[in-house]
Amino acid sequence: SWSAATMSEQESLRCSSARNRGGVQRVEGKLRASVEKGDYYEAHQMYRTLYFRYMSQAKHAEARELMYNGALLFFSYNQQNSAADLSMLVLEVLEKSKGKVEDEILECLVKLFSLMDQNSPERVAFVSRALKWSTGGSGKLGHPRLHQLLALTLWKEQNYSESRYHFLHSSDGEGCAQMLVEYSASRGFHSEVDMFVAQAVLQFLCLKNKNGASVVFSTYTEKHPSIEKGPPFVQPLLNFIWFLLLAVDGGKLTVFTVLCEQYKPSLKRDPMYNEYLDRIGQLFFGVPPKQSPSYGGLLGNLLNSLMGSGEEDDMAEEAQEDSSPIELD
Repeated sequence: SWSAATMSEQESLRCSSARNRGGVQRVEGKLRASVEKGDYYEAHQMYRTLYFRYMSQAKHAEARELMYNGALLFFSYNQQNSAADLSMLVLEVLEKSKGKVEDEILECLVKLFSLMDQNSPERVAFVSRALKWSTGGSGKLGHPRLHQLLALTLWKEQNYSESRYHFLHSSDGEGCAQMLVEYSASRGFHSEVDMFVAQAVLQFLCLKNKNGASVVFSTYTEKHPSIEKGPPFVQPLLNFIWFLLLAVDGGKLTVFTVLCEQYKPSLKRDPMYNEYLDRIGQLFFGVPPKQSPSYGGLLGNLLNSLMGSGEEDDMAEEAQEDSSPIELD
């Protein structure tokens, strides 16, 4: 719960440029006063009216700043609905003004996200719209930096499974590994320490992110308190993953095949492993796709949620360019 005081001026200043302070500040004073009096409904309507006025005059920076500060103000009075509504208008300005994706803006968006009620449908709507905006509304999955900031916020909330999803799309293998160590320690069985990282590595590879896969593996195995130093490791599954990462670099199909054969018992522990490995075989070892109809059932849903649907078509072209993952500083 935020008091109005915590939401210091500099907080709001960071997400705005000084040149539009003057006019906006006067208006904000009035709005703030009516929120402090408890006239939430009137204040909310006033914000909306000003939003449309600024937008019609193409004063995008002012509109965005006013909505952002208004949302923070409503959050500090726990007026979730008004706050979420103004947060959506922040996104609307960005969409309409074709705003550039800058770190500062992404941080402001994630700030709003972090203050939203964790179980609200508005939060879900906000995040999917923000991700879409961050990649120019294209079918791509969202800007890696935005994914990273979301992953860190969700990790703080101990929402590990959602955090994991965003880490996979963020290229931050190190952060992902540290979150998984905590996830496995607080929610997993001791017998599953190896499974937490195996799944992440296989999914990073399915997303063609070789670098993320190897960083998540090395960081996790170093930092996890119940994993003895390796390689070789006590857990066969960890040895399999270690060899797999070496094989992916070499790209030799025979090595891959022998490896999967040798570690069959370990790979039986999760029915998804073989599905992931089929995909990895196609991406890195030139295995032709199975002639069966397009991924059906469980795997289809899973891959679609992992890759964002509609990616199958550009998989073929992508395989040729073999794009390297985006590096984050």
